[in-house]
Amino acid sequence: MSLTLLITALALTPQVDRITGQPFATRSQVLCQHGMVATSHPLATGAALDILKAGGSAMDAAIAANSVLCFAEPTGCGLGGDLFAIVYEAKTDEVHGYNGSGRSPMGLTLEELRSRGLKKIPSHGPLPVSVPGCVEAWGQLHGRFGELSLEQVLQPAIQLAKEGAPVPQTIAYYWGLSTHRLKKYPHFAETFMPKGAAPKEGDVFANPRLAKTLEAIAKGGAKAFYQGAIAKTIAKEVQDQGGFLTSEDLARHKGEWTPPVSTTYRGYEVFELPPNGQGIAALQMLNIIEPYDLKAMGFGSAEHLHLFIEAKKLAFEDRARFYADPSMAEVPVERLISKEYAETRRALIDLEHAAQSFPAGNPALEEGDTIYLCVADAAGNMVSLIQSNYRGMGSGITPEGLGFVLQDRGELFDLTPGRANTYAPGKRPFHTIIPAFVKHKGQPFLAFGVMGGATQPQAHTWVLCNIIDFGMNLQEAGDASRVIHLDSSQPTGERMANGGRVTLEGGFDPKVLKALQAMGHQLVDRPGVFGGYQAVGRHPESGCWVGASESRKDGMAAGY
Repeated sequence: MSLTLLITALALTPQVDRITGQPFATRSQVLCQHGMVATSHPLATGAALDILKAGGSAMDAAIAANSVLCFAEPTGCGLGGDLFAIVYEAKTDEVHGYNGSGRSPMGLTLEELRSRGLKKIPSHGPLPVSVPGCVEAWGQLHGRFGELSLEQVLQPAIQLAKEGAPVPQTIAYYWGLSTHRLKKYPHFAETFMPKGAAPKEGDVFANPRLAKTLEAIAKGGAKAFYQGAIAKTIAKEVQDQGGFLTSEDLARHKGEWTPPVSTTYRGYEVFELPPNGQGIAALQMLNIIEPYDLKAMGFGSAEHLHLFIEAKKLAFEDRARFYADPSMAEVPVERLISKEYAETRRALIDLEHAAQSFPAGNPALEEGDTIYLCVADAAGNMVSLIQSNYRGMGSGITPEGLGFVLQDRGELFDLTPGRANTYAPGKRPFHTIIPAFVKHKGQPFLAFGVMGGATQPQAHTWVLCNIIDFGMNLQEAGDASRVIHLDSSQPTGERMANGGRVTLEGGFDPKVLKALQAMGHQLVDRPGVFGGYQAVGRHPESGCWVGASESRKDGMAAGY
């Protein structure tokens, strides 16, 4: 799309007139006293609320919501994917982290992949399949923070999967996109194309195969998934299609309790999980931006957008070079998220011109879809949870009779020897999915996340600046138009080319777009890359729960 057409399209984007609040807000924040849930599907939100009302903890409700989403939103998550969570425990005032990502098959080597002439691991099929970590993470998180039995927690998902539920608009759209790519894989169509095509908006979809799998997990816990018949079926399917995952790979899988890392931004303490995820990119961006007066620049000004984009470029160059599985590569996390390191990186920014490229730093001197949900309970506990298959519905490998697709996270390994994220057997790939948590003045303030691949750390930074610098409430902060910088600086050895491209949602002043182009930014039209946001926080005065849900998705926030 030409710049003229892009500016015209953005200028014609309708604005909503409101009596109160920002004119672009799609709805008011949700307020309640006892418990709050925000997810990307109304049925998941409803199921989690029922669990809270039945005496369940925030974690019980979060797992209930996630399991419902595995059925109702297979375009973003599933039992075949990985999971990350940050948990605020009220009674101890501690912030806990869990890395539920799986490792690559022990029988697949870098030499084998390179002998096939591959420059990167394929996006679909058996080769990008890594061990799914979701169910094990459920078991660990529930064992530590659950109050109800796992049977009670998974029952809403089991019942919905048996009875079926109508498919919402946005999920139907992405379902259609995935089926064109994945229908060639055995057993995919029989589960996810029950009438020979992807369900359309309003079609009732059921998944009795998934219900049966969930019933086995409800009775036998995570062990039922990683050992026995289910594990053998998963391994057989992968191997029958030329892959390397074995039942032994599944049996040895363990996630990891990992302390979140944090930085401060204008007095707010922002928590992210350390690599192999990309959460610290948001912390790096916040550190780079902090000395600038964003409020004086004005939301949506050329100065504001330019600074944000350049900070993102700097952080993502480090992301491409350093972020990897810390158990198999040295990742200088403390240095990367330090204020001193941010100062050295900030010095590279030209406030009048877009950089065509940035070098990665030297800290050692000192198209995927996801679901995100957050829950708070009456005891003050909060859960920030994100779960995904990657690339929508995943690899396409659909174990016979189990009702889910295996993830394709292994695509994000680098096949160039000697790099931090270079493929190795038993290694966790670089990960895009990141939950976040914020404290203010020592008190829990916000659990939030924004699904959407490389969008996530950018949107984490964007939302927090909207709240902290521009005074937006939780709903406004998510509804506000976003800017996303697109580039090729993935942890697969590719680098940023020609400064990358910038895509903006409607609502920005056309004069700002022209100013950005004059600075050297390449503007392109890329709808659908702006992510999906959910948030639960504390009202600063009354202390009641506040919830917000992404207007770009099908979900909702609700409380009691």
